[in-house]
Amino acid sequence: MWRVLLLSSLAVAAVAAQEKQLEADVSDIDEDVALDEEELEVLMAEEEEEEATVMDEDHYDETVTYKTPVPTGDVYFAETFDDGTLDSWQLSKTVKGDADDDIAKYDGKWAVEQLKENKVPGDQGLVLKSRAKHHAISAMLNKPFVFKDEPLVIQYEVNFQNGIDCGGAYIKLLTDTGNLNLEQFHDRTPYTLMFGPDKCGEDYKLHFIFRHQNPLNKDMEEKHAKRADVDLKKFYTDKKTHLYTLVLNPDNSYEMLIDQSSVSRGSLLHDVVPPVNPAKEIDDPNDSKPEDWDEKAKIPDPEATKPDDWDEDAPAKIDDPDALKPEGWLDDEPDFPRKIDNPDYFEDLQPFRMAPFKAVGLELWSMTSDIYFDNFIITSHKEVADRWASDSWGLKKLVASANEPGIFAQLMTAAEERPWLWVIYILTVGLPIGLAVLFCWPKKSDDDYVYKKVDPARADVEEEDEEDEEEQEAAAADEEDKAAEATHGAAAAG
Repeated sequence: MWRVLLLSSLAVAAVAAQEKQLEADVSDIDEDVALDEEELEVLMAEEEEEEATVMDEDHYDETVTYKTPVPTGDVYFAETFDDGTLDSWQLSKTVKGDADDDIAKYDGKWAVEQLKENKVPGDQGLVLKSRAKHHAISAMLNKPFVFKDEPLVIQYEVNFQNGIDCGGAYIKLLTDTGNLNLEQFHDRTPYTLMFGPDKCGEDYKLHFIFRHQNPLNKDMEEKHAKRADVDLKKFYTDKKTHLYTLVLNPDNSYEMLIDQSSVSRGSLLHDVVPPVNPAKEIDDPNDSKPEDWDEKAKIPDPEATKPDDWDEDAPAKIDDPDALKPEGWLDDEPDFPRKIDNPDYFEDLQPFRMAPFKAVGLELWSMTSDIYFDNFIITSHKEVADRWASDSWGLKKLVASANEPGIFAQLMTAAEERPWLWVIYILTVGLPIGLAVLFCWPKKSDDDYVYKKVDPARADVEEEDEEDEEEQEAAAADEEDKAAEATHGAAAAG
C-alpha cells in the first residue's frame, strides 16, 4: 500500500515538476529572445492559429464542417455575425439618463470575434469588449412582431469567456412606438420584454420581464417571471457557450430553457410578480378600530364554576342545547380591517397580447469583458429555432466536448485550485488499497510450515568433541593397561 502511495506521489510530483520546467523553459526563451510586447502578442496569435489548425485536423475534418446556419422557416430576425461586420447593427450615440456624466456615455466597445476557446473555424460572434462601461447596440427586425395567434420564440447564445463578476447578458425587444430611433437607444427606451442571464454578487438570475399596460389608466408596469427551478451558477462560471430560449404561447403559458432543457415554466396570469390582474377586494383604507377594541379573541368566564357532577373524562366542549343567538347577531361580521371592492380592479385574460416590437437591443453594464453573443433568432416556430441551434450551437457543444480534458487532468486542476483536495485523493486511493491489502493478502496456515532440526551452537559442538576425545583417550589408556596386565600375567606364569 505504501509503495503504491509513494509511486502515486512521485508521479504527481513529476507532472508538477514537468509543468514548472516547461514554464521555466518558456521564461528562458522569452529572456533570450528579448521579445517586446507587440512581438510576443504576434507570436501568441500564431501559436493559437497553429493550435486551432491542429484542433481542426483532429476534430473537424473527420467529424463536422461548419457552415453558417440558414433559417429553415419564417423568422422575424436572424443574426450569425459570420460576415465579420456590424453593418446591420446600430451603436447608441446617446447617454444613460440616471448616471454620472463621466460614465453616462455608451462608450463600451463591441467587436466581432471568434471564441477564445473551443473555436469553430468560420464561426464568429458579437463580443462585449470593455469592463466598467455602458454598452448599447441594437438592430431592426425584418418585420415587427405582433402578438396575435402565433407563439413567440426567442433564442441566442452566450459565453462568459472570463467568467462574470457583476453584469448581464440579457436582450431587450424594443417596442414599436412609431418613432423608434436606434441611435437614441438607452436604458429608458420602451421595450416589450426582456430576457436573458444576469448576475450581481452571488445572485444568479435568468430574467424574463414583460411590460403590461393597465387598461384603466394606461400605465405600464413590469411583470417578473418566477425564478428558475435549477441552480444557474454553472452556466455563468464554466466558460462554455450556452443556449438561452424563451417560448411564449397565445394561451399565456411560457417556458425558459437553457441548452434546450427546461429551467422554468408557468403562466403569465399566475406566475409573475406583481400579478397581471389586481385583487377584486382590498382593505378598506378608511376602516379603523373602535377605541374600546379588545384584541383578545376569547376571555375566560369569571362566573364559571364546575358543577357537582363534573366529569373529567367528558369532552372539553359540547354544543349548548339551550344557547340562543342574541338580537343583532352578525354571522358574517368581517375581520378587521374590512374588505371593500377594489376601485382599480380590472381583468385582463390575454396578457400574451403585449405591445408589438420591431427591434432587438443589448443595453448592458458589466464589470467583466469579453462576453460573447451569437446566433440570435426570433421566430414563431420552435422547430425552426431547434434546427437553427443544431446547425450552430450544436457544433460548439461538440467541439467543447471533444476538447474536454481527461478525468486525471481535471482532478489535477481542481487540486491546484484547492490544495486540500490532496487529502481527499490520498484517502480515496489509499484507504481501499490498505483495506484490500489487510483483508485479502494470503496467509499461511500452521500446516504449511515445515519444522527443521536446529543445529546446536558451535560452542556446544566443540565441548562435545573435547569430551569425545577425552573418552577415547581414556578408553585407549584402559586398553593399554589391560594389555600390559595380560603380558605381565603371562610372564609370571612362565
